[in-house]
Amino acid sequence: MEFLEQPPRFLFFTGKGGVGKTSIACATSIQLAEAGKRVLLVSTDPASNVGQVFGITIGNHITAIPSVPRLAALEIDPQAAVQVYRDRIVGPVRGVLPESVVKSIEEQLSGACTTEIAAFDEFTALLIDSTLTQEYDHVVFDTAPTGHTIRLLQLPGAWSGFLEEGKGDASCLGPLAGLEKQREQYKAAVDALADGNRTRLILVARAQQATLREAARTHEELVAIGLRQQYLVINGILPQIEAASDPLAAAIYEREQIALKDIPDVLKLLPSDRVMLKPFNLVGLDALRHLLVDTSSIPHVNVDVPIELAEPGLSELVDGIAEDGHGLVMLMGKGGVGKTTLAAAIAVELAHRGLPVHLTTSDPAAHLTETLSGSLDNLTVSRIDPHVETERYRQHVMKTKGASLDAEGRAVLEEDLRSPCTEEIAVFQAFSHIIREAGKKFVVMDTAPTGHTLLLLDATGAYHREVGRQTGNKGMQYTTPMMRLQDEKQTKVLIVTLAETTPVLEAGKLQDDLRRAGIEPWAWVVNTSVAAASAKSRLLRQRAANEIREIIAVATQYAQRYAVVPLLKDEPVGVNRLLRLSAG
Repeated sequence: MEFLEQPPRFLFFTGKGGVGKTSIACATSIQLAEAGKRVLLVSTDPASNVGQVFGITIGNHITAIPSVPRLAALEIDPQAAVQVYRDRIVGPVRGVLPESVVKSIEEQLSGACTTEIAAFDEFTALLIDSTLTQEYDHVVFDTAPTGHTIRLLQLPGAWSGFLEEGKGDASCLGPLAGLEKQREQYKAAVDALADGNRTRLILVARAQQATLREAARTHEELVAIGLRQQYLVINGILPQIEAASDPLAAAIYEREQIALKDIPDVLKLLPSDRVMLKPFNLVGLDALRHLLVDTSSIPHVNVDVPIELAEPGLSELVDGIAEDGHGLVMLMGKGGVGKTTLAAAIAVELAHRGLPVHLTTSDPAAHLTETLSGSLDNLTVSRIDPHVETERYRQHVMKTKGASLDAEGRAVLEEDLRSPCTEEIAVFQAFSHIIREAGKKFVVMDTAPTGHTLLLLDATGAYHREVGRQTGNKGMQYTTPMMRLQDEKQTKVLIVTLAETTPVLEAGKLQDDLRRAGIEPWAWVVNTSVAAASAKSRLLRQRAANEIREIIAVATQYAQRYAVVPLLKDEPVGVNRLLRLSAG
C-alpha cells in the first residue's frame, strides 16, 4: 500500500461516512504495530466504534489493545471531554462566586459549541509533543465523516485567528474562558497539520461517483487550510470474477468501473491504493489483518444453502407515515448507510401521493439535488448550509441588535459574531424554523452522521433547558424544538443501518442516546441488504449469509417496526428510481 510507505508520525483517515475509514485505520495501526512500531490509534468521531471493531471497551482514556502488542487506542468522548473542560473552567470559581453565577456559567458551558471546543482541546493536545503521545512512533487518527472532520481541522486556524483578533464579549464568553491559556498549543497544532514531514492525510472513498466527488471536494478544502500531503484509498471494490454469473454483481461491477474511469481530475494526481471487497465483516483481529492483503487464501463459508428473506419493505413504513397527513420525519444513523437516498425516496413517495413535502438536510456533506436529479409536484428541497445560515444570522443580529449601538459597539459586536460558536447558534435557528413547518406539511430531514446529529440535538436540549429555566414556575405555556422531537405524534425518527455488525451496534447506541433525551425512535430501516437482493455471486452470497443474524437482531432486539431495503442493480438516483425504491 502506497499510503503506508515511509509513513510520517501522524496519519489521518477521513472521507464520507460508511467508506471504511475505521476499518482501514484499525488495519493500518495493527500493521504498523506488528512491524515493531509503537502506535496510538485515536478516534475523533463523536460516534466512535473503534472499541466495537476490536471487541473491547476503550473510551476516553488510552487503552492497550491486549491482542496487539505496542498498540493502544483512545476514543475522544465529547461528553467526557466537556466534563473535564467544564471542571477546569468552573472549578476555580466554585465557593468564590455566588451559586447563581456559577450555575449561569455552567449553563453557558452546556451547548454543542462547548462540546466541540472540548473535543478539539483534547485533539490538539495529541498533535503536539506532549506527555500523552511522546512514547508513540505513530499516532493514527480515525476521524468523523467528512463534514465534521473539515470542521475539526479548520478549528486550529479558526480559534487561533479569533484569539489573535480578540474574543468579543457575548455569545461564547463561557466556552472561550479557557481558550486564551491554550494559544500556544493551538499554534503548535496548526504547524503539525501543515507539515508534510509530520502529517499525512488519507482520503478514503468507495468506487461510487458521489463518494469520489465528495473526496475531491474534501481534497480541495483540506489543501485550502494547508494539508497538502494527501493519499487516496478506494475501498470495497467488487472483484471482476464475481460479475461472471450474477446480473446483480455484474451491474455493481460495471457501475464501479465507470466511477473509477471518471474519477475527478484532482484525485488522479494523488498517490492511490485500491482495496477489494471482502466476504467477511470487518470486526475482530483476524478480519482486520486480512483487510489490506490478498484474501484469495482465506477459507470461504458454505453458502450453497438457499438464502431466502421475506421482510417488510419501505412502502409499509411510508403507509404509516402518510396516515397523519403531516409531521416531521427524521432519518438518523451512521455515515454511509444511505440516509440521503432513503429520505429522498420517502419524500418523493409522499409527494407522489399528493401530500405537501419539504425535503431538507442538516448534513454538511449531503447532496440531495444529485440524488433527486429532477423535480416533482408538491415537493420542495432545501439544505441547512452552515456558511449560509451563519452569514444570515450575522446580518440579522447587526440589523437588529447592532442598529442601536454606536460605532465602537458595532465593532465589538461584529468581532463577537466572527466567533466559530456563531455557527452553532445559526444552524440551530435554521433547524428550529424547519421543525415548525411540520405542523402543516411533511418535513423529511436527512440528518448528518450520528455524532454531528447528536451535537445538534445537544443544542436543542440546551435551548429547551434554558427556556424552562427562564420561565420557571410562572405558568407560561411554551413549545421548544425538543418537545416537538419527543412527541411521536409530531415527529417520527427512523434509524437507518446496514445489516453488518458494527453499523447495527452503533445504531443501537444511537437509539439509547435518543431515549435518554426522551426521543423514542419510530422505526428502523436496514438498507442495501444483499440478503434481500437474491444475489448469485459467491462473495455476495457470503455477505448475505452474514447479514441474516443482524437483520434478526434488528427485528427482535431493537426495533418496534422495521423495513429491509434490498441492494439494487441500478443506483437509486432520480425521481423514478426513488419511487421504485419506496414502492418495494
